[in-house]
Amino acid sequence: MPLLNEQVKEQVKQQLDGLASPVRLVMFTQEFECQYCAETRQLVQEVASLSDQLEAEIYDFVADEQLAEEYGIDKIPAIAVVGEQDHGIRFYGIPSGYEFTSLLEAIQAVARNKPELNDATQAYLAELNQAVHMQVFVTPTCPYCPQSVVLAHQMALASPLVRADMVEAQEFPYLATKYQVMGVPRTVINETTHVEGAAPESMLLGKLQEAMASEEE
Repeated sequence: MPLLNEQVKEQVKQQLDGLASPVRLVMFTQEFECQYCAETRQLVQEVASLSDQLEAEIYDFVADEQLAEEYGIDKIPAIAVVGEQDHGIRFYGIPSGYEFTSLLEAIQAVARNKPELNDATQAYLAELNQAVHMQVFVTPTCPYCPQSVVLAHQMALASPLVRADMVEAQEFPYLATKYQVMGVPRTVINETTHVEGAAPESMLLGKLQEAMASEEE
């Protein structure tokens, strides 16, 4: 049974119409599929079928271990949204509910390959000399989460040193516990700094600067 009904398919087709460049949805699952792995794979395949510029690539997390390592994939289900280059835009867990919007936004952003950030943010990201890992913890029923996911993905698009993950908190409870996720969205930067709620761009930039400064000390 399809995950997307005909009405949603038509809406997605319109949204993805005229993608500026090809995009690959590189998905990792495994033969004995994890909870939501099968649904994630099906969602990726259904979305990819709605645009000539989209391609779904499905890999086995175990059998294709080397490729998973190349993409930095360490858990499943996982989706890497890759354009002419890999910008480090990742989804861990099924991007369902409100997060389906984040997936569509990521596809369009990667196709455009032009970050939509203010000048101050882009200037700071252009001068980065250390790797940044952002993990945005979400749930499918959180209406404020996509804002945080999209912003983190835009920062990843702007700098090759930034990797930004959407992490579905309920699918990875051990990570939610590790990072003390009591509410969503919660953005964790380099293990040390966190942002609660759907923070505006200026606040996230400030937290990123704080995280980088703490590592330089």
